[in-house]
Amino acid sequence: MATTVIQAFNEFLKDIVNLDSDISKTARSSRDWLLGQISKFDEKDNTFPKLYSDINIHFGSFARKTKIRELDDIDLMIGLTGQGSTYTEYTDKIEINVGDDAKDLLNLCHDYTNKLNSKKVINKFVSACSNVPQYSNADIKRNQEAATLQLSSYTWNFDIVPCFMTTTNIYGVSYYLIPDGNGHWKKTDPRIDKERTSRINQTHDGNVLQVIRVMKYWNRRPTMPTMSSYLLETMILNYYEAKTTTANQYVDIELPDVIAYIHNNIMYDVNDPKNIQGNINKLTYDEKTKIKNKAYSDYYKAIDARQLEKDKDMKGSINKWREIFGDSFPKYE
Repeated sequence: MATTVIQAFNEFLKDIVNLDSDISKTARSSRDWLLGQISKFDEKDNTFPKLYSDINIHFGSFARKTKIRELDDIDLMIGLTGQGSTYTEYTDKIEINVGDDAKDLLNLCHDYTNKLNSKKVINKFVSACSNVPQYSNADIKRNQEAATLQLSSYTWNFDIVPCFMTTTNIYGVSYYLIPDGNGHWKKTDPRIDKERTSRINQTHDGNVLQVIRVMKYWNRRPTMPTMSSYLLETMILNYYEAKTTTANQYVDIELPDVIAYIHNNIMYDVNDPKNIQGNINKLTYDEKTKIKNKAYSDYYKAIDARQLEKDKDMKGSINKWREIFGDSFPKYE
């Protein structure tokens, strides 16, 4: 229940959109304990790949503080030592070529080759996690790019992604190599995403993250096809990177223009800000059209809601926002 739009949004963000602070604290503590266990894997098993903790990195929306409730996954990249390995890049994959002295990695290669099999590396993590007594009853499995650890005591799972880091090239650039889901490897660099998100948010006085979170809730509603969380986040950051005036601290003031940006740009390619994946807008034409139309409709509802608030019609404004965000948005009291 709320009597003003500001109050309604504050309640909506606190109770529906943002992660509960106590759950986030517990999640970080659980994550750090897991990292402590992983750091011992190569000490306890001399066949486990040699770890390189200096390149460990938290990634994904939980790390970037753009996650909304309920917390369902926490992403970790765990560094491994290449031990002199090299890599060969093809158009559709990367092969890691293991040297003769790296016995622990040679045991994880594709049969009869020195090409490191990313599925076998992930399975090594699955096996090692299973040997941690506290995880004996957990659901642990390989899932595409990661070893997924689901503890019965938590609502979230951990996605543990093994990774290597390339040497710096002539342009001063290095990459992470992670599993591609098909037994080989691919490039990524979550450092760029984290830096970009933080930089743009700071440029706008810390007001961008909340807009991203509320738009993720909008994206999740079953009123249109859902675009990937990363695509939506990238588009919103693109908007604010180009915006010359500072974002307002009140989310509702920002929303009409952000929704309009989605409407105007969802039909086009969206380039990966890391310059690795190319176009990340993989939606079908039909999906793009439905999102475009929904954004068009909700833009005018947001404009109406803002005008009603200016006219001091708080009930009318709140009801308009409820048309956009659904019954979970607070009612006018």
